[in-house]
Amino acid sequence: MKIILVLVSFFVATVSINAQAKVLTSVNDAGDVATYELDCTTKFQSLAKGLRYNITRHEFKGPELKNSYRLMLVMDGFYLKTPNKEMTISAVLTDGTIVEAKKIIEDDGFFDGACTLRIKDPKALLAANIDKVIVHADKDVVYKISEQSRTIFKKNLSNIINAK
Repeated sequence: MKIILVLVSFFVATVSINAQAKVLTSVNDAGDVATYELDCTTKFQSLAKGLRYNITRHEFKGPELKNSYRLMLVMDGFYLKTPNKEMTISAVLTDGTIVEAKKIIEDDGFFDGACTLRIKDPKALLAANIDKVIVHADKDVVYKISEQSRTIFKKNLSNIINAK
């Protein structure tokens, strides 16, 4: 009985770890900007309960060949009225680094539940781990990231970095 339980647990863990998304590629009409992003046509990837994400890389052709990386966070059901005109969303890494983005609140005072963080150094993010995501609103809402979600996130980020 224990052997069956161990095998089932191993199978579930393997399926979960391999739950990474495929990378979609597109090029603009002028052909000078390529976009690589996770396939979210059926569902977004999940970082924590109620917190989903997408990673996008824009590759600009030309002498500089610059890349820009963005992490879009979507908080399920996170609509609140705040007295402020902006809200801060922070991703806290295990090494203590904090990546922040300010979100402008809609004119009606409601936060729409989505925010985009710019990733300045994606390879450093691969080396580090996202420990938690904090939405600083009327009170702080903390999303704790599991080890399994970190592993899938890193695989997805690596796939975006290496996409051609």
